[in-house]
Amino acid sequence: MRAMRRLFVHEFSLGISLLRWVFRRPHGVPADAVAVPYAAGQAAAMYAFLFVSIVETVALDLLIPWPGVRKVVLLLDLWGVYFVLALHASCVVRPHVVGADGSLRLRRGGLLDIRIPADQIASVRLDRRYAGGKKGAVGEDGAVSLPVSSETTITVETTEPVRLLRVLGKPEQASTFRFYADDPKAAVAALRARTADPVI
Repeated sequence: MRAMRRLFVHEFSLGISLLRWVFRRPHGVPADAVAVPYAAGQAAAMYAFLFVSIVETVALDLLIPWPGVRKVVLLLDLWGVYFVLALHASCVVRPHVVGADGSLRLRRGGLLDIRIPADQIASVRLDRRYAGGKKGAVGEDGAVSLPVSSETTITVETTEPVRLLRVLGKPEQASTFRFYADDPKAAVAALRARTADPVI
């Protein structure tokens, strides 16, 4: 039941994200915070997928001879086009955030939201690597990865485990977080500048 509720909330948030994208209204980025975008790294793949979805929608509408079936398939395809666009929009309007107090908020669209207090950040460094395994879940190495195109560029380690909720609500803890940023050097600099004791 909890999983269904979270999926419903996510579906609703996709629509809101699309509207925010249209009106250029980011979510959860205070005036004194620094946004750390990550969506540009996935834009090419998302737009390519969107193009294929649109071509498929048009092709199936022309090829399917039965009116009833054609209408159903058209509705499903249009929903698919909307979903791809809204999913990308949710990543654009929900960037990672470095708070004025040095805290770090890691997000993956409307699916994942991890908050790391400033006093729990032990180190932050540029660390480009390939990320396998499940996104947003604690891997075999005990780290949580939020990759874009299977790549992460920054690693943050904490002084103690930080609690997080996975996509469908399962709670986990981790002390190492790897994530992608469009401009990793600027993101690391912003985080170090606002961390009381910038280890690195």
